[in-house]
Amino acid sequence: MALARARRRERTVDYWPGFVDAMATLLLAIMFLLSVFVLAQFLLSQEITGKDAVLDRLNAQVNELTQLLALERANSQDAEDALASLRASLAEAEAEQSRLQQLLEDDSGQSAAASAQIDSLTERLEEERQSSQRAESQVELLSQQIAALRQQIGALEAALDASEARDHEARAKIADLGRRLNVALAQRVQELNRYRSDFFGRLREILSDRENIRIVGDRFVFQSEVLFPSGSTVINPSGQEEMQKLADAILDLQDEIPPEINWVLRVDGHTDDVPLSGTGRYRNNWELSTARATAVVSYLIDQGVPANRLAAAGFGEHQPLDPSDTPEARAQNRRIELKLTER
Repeated sequence: MALARARRRERTVDYWPGFVDAMATLLLAIMFLLSVFVLAQFLLSQEITGKDAVLDRLNAQVNELTQLLALERANSQDAEDALASLRASLAEAEAEQSRLQQLLEDDSGQSAAASAQIDSLTERLEEERQSSQRAESQVELLSQQIAALRQQIGALEAALDASEARDHEARAKIADLGRRLNVALAQRVQELNRYRSDFFGRLREILSDRENIRIVGDRFVFQSEVLFPSGSTVINPSGQEEMQKLADAILDLQDEIPPEINWVLRVDGHTDDVPLSGTGRYRNNWELSTARATAVVSYLIDQGVPANRLAAAGFGEHQPLDPSDTPEARAQNRRIELKLTER
């Protein structure tokens, strides 16, 4: 009777570690989502920075062309003023020519002097006409340049509008991508949790009759004595039988998990806090815990479990379940833990 009551006490489930592990898993999921959000914000800021640089460059070009247009307009106004002055001079010369011709008709004695003046005025008139033609050509050229500048400004304004539209569209796409990513991550977490529950349910059925195998949170805990002789990393026959059951459960489960879920079964080795002598094969508890975890992984691979779905880790004595300085606590801390997670 006492032995039965002791076994019932050993089988009592400690819910507190499970609660702590569940909270830790939730915290890790939240941290991962925050990291993705920060990454999306960083990519968004990079995209916006590039768009802002393009907009600044286009604005600078518009300002430069506006200044050039104002300068060309000033030059055009100067040319028009010069043309008006030349036309006034031409009109005065033509009036002077008419006056001299009238004088020539009135006073034949002064015809020679008048003719000379008329020739001089005629030359000046021709020069003024040529200057007027050059000024008109310059005004026409300036008008063409102003029209070209206006076209360039219009093209740049159109490009600026298009760039702003693309920037707005890019912002909307990034925001939509962030929402989709959050939804996808939430779905992945839900799927992994569902398959983790199925995995634990099957292993619970297979291993429920073993007293030295416990469930702590989201992990199965094998006492080292179930799998390994003292100080050894070779799995004993009893441990091989348990690992065979585990391998069969993993092989059945992996056919049901969608391939896009990148799951992995992590095997963690733990020891007690008694230091090794250092003269044996392993110098310390780190090496011993890692070697035992690796031995379990190697055995599962030999049973057909894909190597890319397994991971081994050693924690030595640094993650105890019970920090008490008692033989019972040390026996509890010597263990192999199995946890289904995602890479």
